[in-house]
Amino acid sequence: MIPLFTSSQVRQADNYAIKNLGIPGIVLMENASLSIFNAIKNQFPELDKIDTIGLIAGKGNNAGDGFATIRHFINNGFQVKVVYLAGEPELKGDALTNFNILKKLIRKYPDSSIKKYNSNADIKLLEDCTLILDALLGTGAHGALREPYNIIINELNKFDSLKVAIDLPTGLDLQTATGEIIFDADLTVTLAEYKRGLFYEKGYTYTGKVVKGSIGIGGEFFDKLNVRDYLIEPEDAYSGLPPKFLDNYKYSSGKVLVIAGSGNLPGASFFASNSAIKIGAGAVVLAFPESIKILAQSNVDSVIVQSYSDNGKEIFTSENISELEKRINWADVIAVGPGLGREPETLKAINKLFEMFPNKKFVIDADAVIALKKPNYKKVNLRDKILTPHHQEFAALLDISLKELKSDLLKYGRKFTKETGAFLVLKGAPTIIFNNKDEIFINSSGNPGMAKFGMGDVLTGTLAGILAQSKLIESSLISGVYIHSLSADLLMREKTIYGFTASDVLNNLPFTIKFLNDSII
Repeated sequence: MIPLFTSSQVRQADNYAIKNLGIPGIVLMENASLSIFNAIKNQFPELDKIDTIGLIAGKGNNAGDGFATIRHFINNGFQVKVVYLAGEPELKGDALTNFNILKKLIRKYPDSSIKKYNSNADIKLLEDCTLILDALLGTGAHGALREPYNIIINELNKFDSLKVAIDLPTGLDLQTATGEIIFDADLTVTLAEYKRGLFYEKGYTYTGKVVKGSIGIGGEFFDKLNVRDYLIEPEDAYSGLPPKFLDNYKYSSGKVLVIAGSGNLPGASFFASNSAIKIGAGAVVLAFPESIKILAQSNVDSVIVQSYSDNGKEIFTSENISELEKRINWADVIAVGPGLGREPETLKAINKLFEMFPNKKFVIDADAVIALKKPNYKKVNLRDKILTPHHQEFAALLDISLKELKSDLLKYGRKFTKETGAFLVLKGAPTIIFNNKDEIFINSSGNPGMAKFGMGDVLTGTLAGILAQSKLIESSLISGVYIHSLSADLLMREKTIYGFTASDVLNNLPFTIKFLNDSII
């Protein structure tokens, strides 16, 4: 796991370095600037000394980091162009020191320039730069950008230059990973430690590749901090895979019951049940309407279809629960929801299912999530049950707007799991896992090609299949979420983000596990 820190925790590191370690602030800034310069050179080895490096700088220490970094480019033979919003007396301390050094140095290089921002025309000076450094705002900035910052960022985002953000892209609120107008970075060099807001929602979208820069204090300070947010690594996914023993047999290898599918939406149930068997579950049963049973039998692989009476309605109702009672008690895990539909009879049946079997392990997806829409989820025991909604479904569950949910995604996820004791797998780019101990795990695999029908159903089956084998909820979720997305990433070796489907991801699951096994061992 890679620990992720809040911006306020990272800001405390400067005070610790100065007060406890006796490192002057100007030294911290120099360490930061050298690490930024080296990170850029490592990430963009094609940069040549004929290239021009641009800098847009604001009014605080973030600007100071930018002034010091651009100095290293000058000293290494690059031409530079600098546009700054503040000089004396607005700049203070170490930022002012580095600004004054840069002003004197740049005079010795007639092909380079430095100019104070007065209007949008000044931003045009950076348009022909090969790479532009963003040092406008630091981690203390919150809320929407005001003028002239919003105008400047809008203009910079139109340029074809490579774009690098120092610490964070201007316009990104690190506390909530929100923002309306954000610097669209190809690379973000985050200083001291990885910050949580860079890895989800707008942070995930606008940071580009994130690498860690150093202020020169080591890890001692951060090792003592309370961390509750993590980025999932391949090793975490591998360690969550259930062991296989020589004396395993089909019923000891995980029993999954999938209650999914209807006449209108049959396909989701096939994705879910086939995924559970492909990920290694020993016995998977799909409960399906009797009147269309033949449809299921021709679309599943090594999955048993158990029909229930539907009187030609092609839906799941409360009367079917008693028919499935023995199979429900038999199953280690029950996956419920994909394609069940939202007819009132079905939604009522789903709630009754949870009420009748409060101690069973459930993976709850799609229409089953909607069945629990507030206040229903407060009436049933959701402790240690797994909900897997996408953002719109989660907003509907909480009875709030999608906009309100996205204003502080982690707050709402944490509140829900604290209230219910459930585990929440919030599907998105990236998917975020919330446990019921106030911790979150952000997925680090996946690509835009996954935005297609059926992907969530494959995830439901994958999670149910792994959990049925291991019985350990948290590690199963971490492993399942990562492997599901890694399967899509591995498809990119032969396909593009346009060309692969949920079926491709499903069928690639066994090869993904082999890849993970070969990579880790």
